[in-house]
Amino acid sequence: MTKKKSEKKNQKKPSVEKKDIEATTKVDLQPPQDNDLQEQLAQAQQSAKDNWDQLLRSRAEMENLKRRNTKDIENAHKFALDSFVRALLEVKDSLSMSIKTAQEEKATVNHIVEGLEMTDKVFLSTLKKFGVEMINPEGETFNPQLHEAVTMIPMTDKDPNSVLEVVQFGFTLNERLVRPAMVVVVQ
Repeated sequence: MTKKKSEKKNQKKPSVEKKDIEATTKVDLQPPQDNDLQEQLAQAQQSAKDNWDQLLRSRAEMENLKRRNTKDIENAHKFALDSFVRALLEVKDSLSMSIKTAQEEKATVNHIVEGLEMTDKVFLSTLKKFGVEMINPEGETFNPQLHEAVTMIPMTDKDPNSVLEVVQFGFTLNERLVRPAMVVVVQ
């Protein structure tokens, strides 16, 4: 029995030593886990800080973009008529030349009328560049959406409800009525 006792003792020792080793190993493993947790925490904090910085930068960029867009819109409203005004200056120049020609000694009524007709053509072509069309319905059927009847004249030789005379031309802007043509209509 001595032999068996000593074997049992030997068997017990290794198991105790194994527990000690496992306990030691567990103790040794825990500090690295603490280090891992600390590293993960540091990484998470850094990631949160980076995300916060990115959020602040994005907000600042959005504010800058809003300011730029507001300024661009203000400038667009402010200078929207710039090209229209430049085109109208051509009409002004034509009128000035007509007045100058009319004031010359050798000016005739024909010269003055010719200058006015040229100015009218320049003016109408300028309007057309910007989508303004003239309504001249003489001889057409009366259209209450585009024409305004000033008077009605009974005539037997003309078609009833047709435009006899245009008192004032009408205008559309991009096919939308700006001013109806004032007309005399056959009754």
